[in-house]
Amino acid sequence: MQLNLKRPLVVFDLETTGINISNDRIVEICTIKVFPDGTEEVKTQRFNPQIPIPKEVTAIHGITNEDVKDEPIFADKARELNEYLKGCDFAGFNSNKFDFPMLVEEFLRAKVDFDPEDRKFIDVQRIFHVMEQRNLVAAYKFYCDKVLEKAHSAEADTSATLEVLKAQLQRYDNLKNDIEFLHSFSGQTNFVDLAGRMIYDAKGREVFNFGKHKGKSVSDVLKAEPAYYEWIMQNDFPLDTKRRLTQIRLRGFNS
Repeated sequence: MQLNLKRPLVVFDLETTGINISNDRIVEICTIKVFPDGTEEVKTQRFNPQIPIPKEVTAIHGITNEDVKDEPIFADKARELNEYLKGCDFAGFNSNKFDFPMLVEEFLRAKVDFDPEDRKFIDVQRIFHVMEQRNLVAAYKFYCDKVLEKAHSAEADTSATLEVLKAQLQRYDNLKNDIEFLHSFSGQTNFVDLAGRMIYDAKGREVFNFGKHKGKSVSDVLKAEPAYYEWIMQNDFPLDTKRRLTQIRLRGFNS
């Protein structure tokens, strides 16, 4: 089936050195850019992460340090990739919690102004878990009746994710072939930052979503305890979280 798109949808998957968004790095990205007319464009790029890929991680995705030692670093391709992704919405498998925050983190490290505002995010895993409670291999078998060969390679996982999304739309009458609907259905729409360290409460206020100040207004905490801002900035939090926190802090100075 053809997706109902108003602008391109980039379905993507990352292979990385690990799962720590702040400290790990991307070693491979595959994108399938789906255009409103239904045409698809596949691109795969590997990167030298400049840190070792642990053996236990290589055992999962099969990419070794030797495989990427002559590849470009992410910063060398960041501006080109940013241009390619402009004006696109995004879809992936578990992408809202990991892949997209990791991608944004790499752009921030490269000092490239990737703008996540006004984008729609479809997490196929979220749809799957709401409907069936399985993983990608099972989803591919369940929805497409196929065995996922080369699981945990970026291109295989990306292609499977796109097939599963299309099959989900065909299977469930209550799913609309509409990016806005799928974004709301599968997305974490109340996140202030991509990692979810801050969220919007029922009143639309930014509140902390972790630690001793969980549930408290971010602005109120920053005013009452300015050192908390410095603590976050100096510790192991994603750059996107720090950026969002700084924006809220500066807004307080100007109000």
